[in-house]
Amino acid sequence: MEASPPLAGKTVLVTGAARRVGAEIVRHLHRDGANVVIHCHRSRAEAEALAAALDAARAGSTLVQAADLLDTDRLPALVQAAVARFGRLDVLVNNASSFYSTPIGTITPAHWADLVGTNLKAPLFLAQAAAAALRSAQGAVINIVDIYGFRPLKQYSVYSSAKAGLIQLTRALARDLAPEVRVNAVAPGPVMWPEAAAAVDEARQQEIIQSTLLKRSGTPADIARAVRFFAVDAPFVTGQILAVDGGRSSGWQ
Repeated sequence: MEASPPLAGKTVLVTGAARRVGAEIVRHLHRDGANVVIHCHRSRAEAEALAAALDAARAGSTLVQAADLLDTDRLPALVQAAVARFGRLDVLVNNASSFYSTPIGTITPAHWADLVGTNLKAPLFLAQAAAAALRSAQGAVINIVDIYGFRPLKQYSVYSSAKAGLIQLTRALARDLAPEVRVNAVAPGPVMWPEAAAAVDEARQQEIIQSTLLKRSGTPADIARAVRFFAVDAPFVTGQILAVDGGRSSGWQ
């Protein structure tokens, strides 16, 4: 008899899941049998299209939830919707993120509120809202951090600081939610460039690629496989940060 998929009957909530890396994480975990809650903010059409494609493969296996993660009062409702629809929550993936430069002299309180809000504040308050359900399920939190949380990117001081905070929050939550809930993080390197063409010009992209030990960019699937590892294959791992960066963090001078 064929074995059941490893996440069959389990529920995963992924933030920022309509497109790009978030959507690839959803596809990988759904392929392993999970029911998926696809969070989006403004990308409702893309989220609904992704859900429709996954439901075509396995009917009734998705739920789309739109919310502004900066509105912390709305975060418990995401967890409640997941539990109401599927009866449980097993894995929370904090993937949603704002990313843009903030050169010194231009930083505003709005930049701080947005970058720290999406990259640090929302993951904390969403994990807090999900804690009871995750404890009940003996589940996991997986945060998507960044190698720039270890070594800051020039002119990205607010973003880099927020991701550094999320790295430390990962370790703190691992202590606070143990022994029932495992908490780990994936730190991508050069995987997908920002959609704004001016954010990282081609020359800078090539410089970053050449600074990796593998001399190439990664793919969203590389990040999704790392998330799957923590969700499925790492029952004795918590409080850890896995760099998926082609060796860039090892090769920095």
